[in-house]
Amino acid sequence: MRAAPSILVAIPAHNEEQSIDRVLPRVLAHALPVLVIDDGSTDATAACAAKWPVELARNPRNVGYGRVMKDIFAFACMRNFDWVITMDCDEQHEPALIPHFVDAVRCNDSDVVSGSRYLVACANDHDAPADRSAINRTLTREINALLPGAFGAGLTDSFCGFKAYRTLACAALQLDADGYEFPMQFWIQAAANRLRVREIAVPRIYLDPNRSFGNDLDDPTRRLQVYRETLAREMQRCRGRLIPVRRASCARA
Repeated sequence: MRAAPSILVAIPAHNEEQSIDRVLPRVLAHALPVLVIDDGSTDATAACAAKWPVELARNPRNVGYGRVMKDIFAFACMRNFDWVITMDCDEQHEPALIPHFVDAVRCNDSDVVSGSRYLVACANDHDAPADRSAINRTLTREINALLPGAFGAGLTDSFCGFKAYRTLACAALQLDADGYEFPMQFWIQAAANRLRVREIAVPRIYLDPNRSFGNDLDDPTRRLQVYRETLAREMQRCRGRLIPVRRASCARA
C-alpha cells in the first residue's frame, strides 16, 4: 500500500494581525504542519503567529508574494514534504476546504491542484471587485490562448492562491518573479515542465475589496501591463519547451 503523502500548509502573511488569530486555529484543526512566513509586517502579525504551534519565518522587510512562494517551495523541499498547500491569511481562503485539497492530492494524478473561484458557482459567492474580475478573466483567457491544450479544457482562475503543489515538481521550475506577477510566470513554467494541473472549486470571498497591492499595482492599467510583460518575458524564455500538457483525468472535481 502506498504511504500517504506528507503535506505542509504554508501561509504567507503581511500585516494580518486582524485575522491571523481567527485563521490559524481553523487551519491547525486539520492536524497538518503549518508554516507561516511573515513578509516584513509592520504590525503584530509575527507576535500573533508565535502564539500558535506553527513554524514561523520572518522577513525583515517586505520582499513580495513571489519571493515568499519560492521560499515556501524551498522550505517544503528541505523538509522533505511531498506536497505544500498554500493559502492566504486574510480570510479569503476557507480553511474548511483543506480536506478537499488533501483528497485531490491523494488522487495522485496531478502536480498542481488549483483552487478556482469561477469553476462553478458556490453558495454565498461574493462579487469580485470589477477591476480584479476583469483582469483575472482577461489574463486567464490569454494564458489559455498562449498555451492551447496545456491545461486540457483550460484554466478558469489563473490568480487564486489557494493551491496544492507537488514539491518535487516545483523544485524543477526556474522562478524569479518576486511580486504579484508570480502566477503569470508560474503557469508558463508549469506548461514548459509539463506539470499536470487540476482545478477544484473554492468560494469567491472578498472581505476587503479595497485591499492594496502596493507599489503602483493598485492602478488596474499598470497592473495588467506588468502581468502581460511577465507573460511575454516568460513565453520568450521558455520558447521551444512549450508543448501540450495532458490535464489530469479527474481534473474538475
